[in-house]
Amino acid sequence: MSEQCCSTGESQVKKQGYMAEPISLKTYTVEGMDCGNCAKSIENHLNLHSSVQHVHVNFSTGKMKIEHTNLPEEIVSEVSKIGFKATLDTGRTSSQPVQKKNDNGLLLLSGLFIAFGFAGSYTGVSALMSSMLYAAAMILSGYKPVKSAYYSIRSRSLDMNVLMSAAAIGAAFIGEWLEGSTVVWLFSLGNVLQNKSTEQTRKSIRNLMDLAPPKAWVQEGSEVVKKPVEEISIGEVIIVKPGDKIPLDGDVMQGESTVNQAPITGESIPVDKRPGDSVYEGTINEHGTLEVQVTKLVEDTTISKIIHLVEEAQEKKAPAEAFIDKFAGIYTPIVFGLALLLMVLPPLLAFGSWGEWFYKGLELLVIACPCALVISTPVAIVSAIGNAAKNGILIKGGTFLEKAGTVTAIAFDKTGTLTEGKPKVSKVEVLAGTEEELLSIAFTLENYSTHPIAKAIVDYARIQGIPPRDGELYRAIVGKGVQAAINGVNYYAGNLTLFREMAVPLDPITQNVVELQNQGKTIVIIGTEQKVLGLIAVSDMLRGSTISALQSLKEKGIRETVMLTGDNEGTAKKIASEANVSRCFSQLLPEDKVTAIKKLQSEGYKVAMVGDGINDAPALAAADLGIAMGGAGTDTAMETADIVLMADNLEKLPHTMRFSKNALSIIKQNIWFSIIIKAIALGLIFPGLLTLWMAVLSDTGAALIVILNALRLLKDGD
Repeated sequence: MSEQCCSTGESQVKKQGYMAEPISLKTYTVEGMDCGNCAKSIENHLNLHSSVQHVHVNFSTGKMKIEHTNLPEEIVSEVSKIGFKATLDTGRTSSQPVQKKNDNGLLLLSGLFIAFGFAGSYTGVSALMSSMLYAAAMILSGYKPVKSAYYSIRSRSLDMNVLMSAAAIGAAFIGEWLEGSTVVWLFSLGNVLQNKSTEQTRKSIRNLMDLAPPKAWVQEGSEVVKKPVEEISIGEVIIVKPGDKIPLDGDVMQGESTVNQAPITGESIPVDKRPGDSVYEGTINEHGTLEVQVTKLVEDTTISKIIHLVEEAQEKKAPAEAFIDKFAGIYTPIVFGLALLLMVLPPLLAFGSWGEWFYKGLELLVIACPCALVISTPVAIVSAIGNAAKNGILIKGGTFLEKAGTVTAIAFDKTGTLTEGKPKVSKVEVLAGTEEELLSIAFTLENYSTHPIAKAIVDYARIQGIPPRDGELYRAIVGKGVQAAINGVNYYAGNLTLFREMAVPLDPITQNVVELQNQGKTIVIIGTEQKVLGLIAVSDMLRGSTISALQSLKEKGIRETVMLTGDNEGTAKKIASEANVSRCFSQLLPEDKVTAIKKLQSEGYKVAMVGDGINDAPALAAADLGIAMGGAGTDTAMETADIVLMADNLEKLPHTMRFSKNALSIIKQNIWFSIIIKAIALGLIFPGLLTLWMAVLSDTGAALIVILNALRLLKDGD
């Protein structure tokens, strides 16, 4: 945005007698919206003001993002004019919206007036007195809808407030005071119940925010002081006492404890933490005191990124939601026009009285707002995404939630996904000397290497309590192994190729090496230029959850489970057999994995790809749905995939698939229920079986039912 634009907006505001802030994007929380039309009315109303540059209101999340030069209080005032309450969103702080007691009291008083008027008509009270009670009820319940309708009309919106106000005033005009007062009272009651129910779906973000403590104990010299997390810098050391929540992401400097990471990853089992381990904001320190060096500012922590991504996800429209919004935009004005024609045309053509057709037109006006239909999808999506986040599953939008519910095949990267990604020594075979001597030499050779295979051998030797020897003249032999001199003798650790090139006799071990390789193991040969001392087999083990997770996926309707790996065919077949996948593709480069995904798609499958979000980025992008594992603390995983399993746990995947299918099912239930109720109401108009209060129930009642149905997703998986 240009400086000229900012200065122009500021000068316009100064002319009105007050100083304004420069143009900036602010977020407000809006209370009182009962469907997407309300959001559109707020947008249209605020767009009439020249000081507002851009505004977007999202019904699903109850958030308004607006670029303006006004003071926040003025935006709040403008929103209140149209019948809603806005509060400036300050980021980490949150408050539970509460229905005003005054509003509830007026609603109760209005209901009593209707009840007294109705009872009076059967107990000898004059019709005038009953009508006055009904009129009083209409004023108490209808004041806010009529006020909102006025501003909606001014902003050229056709929302539920306009339709209900027109119906109530029309009913009063033809003397149907009971009908008119009942319409606005049921409408107001429906709004209160809908708002309260819808708020349940928006609590997921506030619950995530509440996980993070606002202050932390900070080590400053010899003292420990409590500071707001916003004032803490990277590198400072915070003290986390037993039972406290960890206030910021960091690395443990001192202390040992177990940490409950369920708020971030959804894992139910606490994780041991020692010096050097990472910890995340919002997780719970269970036992020992920890000294943690802060590695991320409050706005960059894992939980802050999750909150940001969940908010973005909840604002993205799913295909079904986008279609319904377009449908509603056509349906409402058409039915509104038909209602006007119904009031005028039949009596002009002498097909009945004006009063009869005017009443039918009023009924059609009420039915004209597809509130239940419009609300059916977003509430379900917000509920599902919020609940998934609570369970350590980050779904980046309604589109991906819908796609997950249609997946029929899942492709897995092998290393780090189906397997632990951490090779371990599985066999040691000694040909000369003792096992202790062999491992001591191997430890010496591999100690300076950063290769995962070398690390596995070093770790194994350490666990066995075997020390390294004094070595020198270390040298890496690219693609073949390593060498070092120990007591003046050159020792080597490497593959068959290395020892063949040195013409070392290999006949005693060749057959054994081939057999072990066919079992999916990597073989490291230890020896000198004259002889082989022994060999060490290293293998990447299956995750403990792999077999049960894949079995659960098949039970939940996944037809194909596929493994993709760059390993040789023997290793691939061994792991595929252990994991019990349907198919496997081996010796793949990254681009070959994309080809494998496209082959599955050409066979008619809807394919999800599960990987680590970094090396598998091309395949994740090519699949219908990209799923990254172990997103906690991994920025790339959270940015790359459509769905992120925050825990390094495959057992979250069957839950994700089942949960998505449930969400898709509830969305379809809501849509069909809304359409059927609306069709029944329309069909009852012409035989004269529908009343105005029944028309209101067909909309607000149906909206409440679809919301309650969607709320079931908040409890799914608890």
